[in-house]
Amino acid sequence: MDIRPAATLVLTKDTTDGLKVLLLQRTWEAVFMPGFFVFPGGSVDAQEASGREHAIGPGDADISQTMSLDEGGADYMLAAVRECFEEAGILVALDKNGQEITPDHPVHGDRKALFIGELTLSEVCQRHNLTIPLDRLAYLGHWTTPPGPPRRFDTRFFVAVAPEHQLASHDGMETIDNIWLSPAQALEDHRSGQRLLGLPTIRTLRILSDFDTTGAVMRYAHANPPEPYPSKPWPAVKKGRTVMLEPGAPAYDEAAKLDPEGEGSTRADIVPGEPVEVAAGVVRLTAPNPGMMTGPGTNTYVLGHERFTVLDPGPDNAVHIERILEITGGLIDQIVVTHTHQDHSPGTVALKASTGCRVYGLPAPAGAAQDPTFAPDEKPVHGDVIKTDAGTLKVLHTPGHASNHLCYLLLEQELLFSGDHVMQGSTVVINPPDGDMKAYLESLYHLLDEPVRYIAPAHGFLMGHPEAVIDYLITHRLAREHKVARVLKNRGRTSLKELTAEAYDDVPAAIHGVAARSALAHLLKLETDGRAAKEGETWHATSHT
Repeated sequence: MDIRPAATLVLTKDTTDGLKVLLLQRTWEAVFMPGFFVFPGGSVDAQEASGREHAIGPGDADISQTMSLDEGGADYMLAAVRECFEEAGILVALDKNGQEITPDHPVHGDRKALFIGELTLSEVCQRHNLTIPLDRLAYLGHWTTPPGPPRRFDTRFFVAVAPEHQLASHDGMETIDNIWLSPAQALEDHRSGQRLLGLPTIRTLRILSDFDTTGAVMRYAHANPPEPYPSKPWPAVKKGRTVMLEPGAPAYDEAAKLDPEGEGSTRADIVPGEPVEVAAGVVRLTAPNPGMMTGPGTNTYVLGHERFTVLDPGPDNAVHIERILEITGGLIDQIVVTHTHQDHSPGTVALKASTGCRVYGLPAPAGAAQDPTFAPDEKPVHGDVIKTDAGTLKVLHTPGHASNHLCYLLLEQELLFSGDHVMQGSTVVINPPDGDMKAYLESLYHLLDEPVRYIAPAHGFLMGHPEAVIDYLITHRLAREHKVARVLKNRGRTSLKELTAEAYDDVPAAIHGVAARSALAHLLKLETDGRAAKEGETWHATSHT
């Protein structure tokens, strides 16, 4: 799939209530991100370069250098200006007297012609004797759509102060609503499920929420252009052969971290029983239990240099237990467990019997179909610290996937052992009653407050860009929740089966049974939030939805 270049313009303005930004709502019929609130933006067209003759401010060479491009940086800026005019009706341009465009300027009559391609931005400028002040835009962010969505974009984000007197108006075709909000309010609306926001929008709003005025934003953006986004393939070994990993591939972040010189010394696949040192004093050993729910297998992490801590000993598998004892020489001081699902904690009994080590974790909830053999010596609480030979583990209580789920943060290396709370390549199962969607989302938000550089999941490779990973999970869940809420609102009263069929129409019918558990988790969260109610075997929306 081709990755299309795109540009977005974040318009800001100062108000008596502080800094606000313009958001547009995409139509519900859109193929990509339907119903989401976004900043104005779209694809960079081949004709953008013709607009350079009407631009003032820095030239293409200087702009491109700031954006880590060989050339064409100005074209991204011009595309952002054009798309903003088409979608929001606001044109960042100067008239023949060097003044900002006013609401009654005749150029507004050409908005539709520009939108449908009858005119180019260059022709509009020539027709009205306008210039585009590129020095009024600042480079703010860079985001490449990860693999998976139906369309992928390499998007550059710019920020500008909105012209003082022009009014925003959505185009009624691609966008159906517009609103000025403070960044903090937009983020809160997203968190409460009231407004759909995509990951790059969230990250941009989070940056802007640190500033009170447009002047402060512009000074920051001009002085702090974003770091280049990973774009080149990385070599690794798979089944004895060298392969090139594209950015976004599961093994990419791990390969780039462990092999920074790109010598092709890391593996692109996970082999059960083969130890991999993923950080100083941290070895990953994957159990031989691959499957639909476990991926390549459950990861056990061995921490230490001379004395060892075993994190998630995995299933009660004799081969795996023997491999752990072999790697550690039996010098195991302690075991820490993320939760008591059957692929994570049962190996504890055999390891404790062999070494006499202490065990940390929370026992299985009463009545839950989990590991009844897990009997910890210590039951850590949120914020506790556990000393290991590899550093200090901070305990983070992260209910959601399981009520007794714990993550552990290796503070010195900012490495998060996420268990099943954050997984690679698959959606975490939230299965009521022990699984709790509201608790899961709140736990994800809490992780954003921790200093994390890499995530070491229970299934899969190391993951970089932890904030992006976590934000994606939140956005994915809230988008599904929004769809469930819309189905409730449109159908009136509906059964769980009927709701699942409609709200999960993008999921194969063969797994609608599993999807129904997730749908129920969303319904229970909506019920807790006062947005849904159950009567007998049917659900319906409340007036708060």
